[in-house]
Amino acid sequence: MTSATYPLLQTINDPADLRRLPRPQLRALADELRAYVLDSVSRTGGHLSSNLGTVELTVALHYVYNTPHDRLVWDVGHQTYPHKILTGRRDRMHTLRQLGGISGFPVRSESPYDAFGTAHSSTSISAALGMALGARQKGEDRHAIAVIGDGAMTAGMAFEALNHGGVEDCKLLVILNDNDMSISPPVGALNRYLAQLMSGQFYAAAKNVGKQVLKGAPPLFELAKRIEEHAKGMVVPATLFEKFGFNYIGPIDGHDLDSLIPTLENLKQLKGPQFLHVVTRKGQGYKLAEADPVAYHGPGKFDPAVGLVKPTAPAKQTFTQVFGQWLCDMAANDERLVGITPAMREGSGMVEFHQRFADRYYDVGIAEQHAVTFAAGLACEGLKPVVAIYSTFLQRGYDQLIHDVALQNLPVVFALDRAGLVGADGATHAGNYDIAYLRCIPNLGVACPADERECRQLLSTAFAQNHPVAVRYPRGAGVGVATAAGLDGLPYGRGEIRREGAGIAILAFGTLLYPALAAAEKLGATVVNMRWAKPLDTELLLQVAARHEALVTVEEGAIMGGAGSAVLEALQSADVARPVLQLGLPDAFIEHGDPGKLLSLQGLDAAGIQSAIERRYPALCAQGRPALKVVG
Repeated sequence: MTSATYPLLQTINDPADLRRLPRPQLRALADELRAYVLDSVSRTGGHLSSNLGTVELTVALHYVYNTPHDRLVWDVGHQTYPHKILTGRRDRMHTLRQLGGISGFPVRSESPYDAFGTAHSSTSISAALGMALGARQKGEDRHAIAVIGDGAMTAGMAFEALNHGGVEDCKLLVILNDNDMSISPPVGALNRYLAQLMSGQFYAAAKNVGKQVLKGAPPLFELAKRIEEHAKGMVVPATLFEKFGFNYIGPIDGHDLDSLIPTLENLKQLKGPQFLHVVTRKGQGYKLAEADPVAYHGPGKFDPAVGLVKPTAPAKQTFTQVFGQWLCDMAANDERLVGITPAMREGSGMVEFHQRFADRYYDVGIAEQHAVTFAAGLACEGLKPVVAIYSTFLQRGYDQLIHDVALQNLPVVFALDRAGLVGADGATHAGNYDIAYLRCIPNLGVACPADERECRQLLSTAFAQNHPVAVRYPRGAGVGVATAAGLDGLPYGRGEIRREGAGIAILAFGTLLYPALAAAEKLGATVVNMRWAKPLDTELLLQVAARHEALVTVEEGAIMGGAGSAVLEALQSADVARPVLQLGLPDAFIEHGDPGKLLSLQGLDAAGIQSAIERRYPALCAQGRPALKVVG
């Protein structure tokens, strides 16, 4: 950063500096802040469209409220880069989402200005309400502000919090950041005027006094209420949020500081729960992102002057693409197939399916619980639902998975994208726990494909079952194994031996099969591609255990309760005693960083697997022993 490029921004080291600026300078600061966000993300990659859309709102909130004393909670949190820059992390933006650098989401341990850690949606109102009531209980004078997007408002948790918050007397402000509609210029000034008027002390006092006076004359009181609702209805949406008990203000232009700041200052003086509706535009100020906010939602590094450039050389097929193609092929083959996503059409690879099979495509919004039970209802009617969902987001529908799907043994396929470590998004998005939390559920199968071909085959196997099955696969590309054109599956619950060795047998679950094979070449070990965490191929396991002196399990998932634990349970049940080394992810949250580097740090690359085995079983490691048999 140079003072010539960012003369105002380089003077802001915390919000106290911001609050010392004369108000007329805030517009220039916002312009510099937007430019700095664009420059930073273009160098590191990260979320862009959402952050460009919250620049003015961020400036206004830190200008009006005394953060961090006043608590500011950002829903999801992928739109907090301006917030991070203004709260002392400006000079660390070059480390964004990199190992050892700052997170792309709010993290309490990273800054006192990150009042609540977020990355999953729809938690902000509940958290802010808890903070507001906590302050009230302790007798502390502080405000709690939740900033939630229109997408996150589709989740039931947000409405549960509104239902509670509306009956509490506390200093809670909910800001709906609506970036799915626009305010046309002709009505912008009127909206600004009415929003400030409705949030002012005079309007609030007059409304309350009027209600008290007119309560003595019920017909006049009802007439006044209807007139008030009708007048507000001309410039605001329906009074849904007022029915929850909130004082609703808006909508106002979220990019107009001359509207935002006076409105927030007025709201700060009011008592009781307040609801402010602001309208913003994703990608604001960068024409390419404004035109295509989806493409610029989470870009990699790029040249802002040029924009995103499509790669010329064909990249290896990702697991997400494998799933998307399989979904279309299976839908063309079986009209019972129905595809469901909780607001992750692009991320889950369902764009083509939506285009080709629109009548069988359902985006239920950010509502994972509903997505799972909705699928159960469809299955009850003889359809074959496929729920495309990130591993980390299925956690949000866990009760529904048990109670509504598995308990009734309904044939729902769960395509679990982003299984294992996800890299730059960090611990909040890592799919480390699905094997552990799924395999304990009766009736549910769990498949772990090792590569692209197996992913397609095991999806077909899952779809053919008359009970629920989850197929877990990682983010990004596999090793480059070509997929078959057909829809043939693999035997349910059966694994295979991929390399025949001696002494040690490595049991690999999922894509770590390939580093396990590389390690086995150095160790002379047998390698088993287990394919299924549940049902475990117990017959194959016992055969291998009988012919080897020690076993090693390898999985990109939590060791505690994971596939290795399933192996131990099966051996114990068969009264077979064999030493077992479990390799996987530790009992810890793993920070953001390059996925390959993170796997290496956890000892789950080929060198790490080899080293761990040599340390545990030095006498059994036959360096350089050739394979007795290699399959595949």
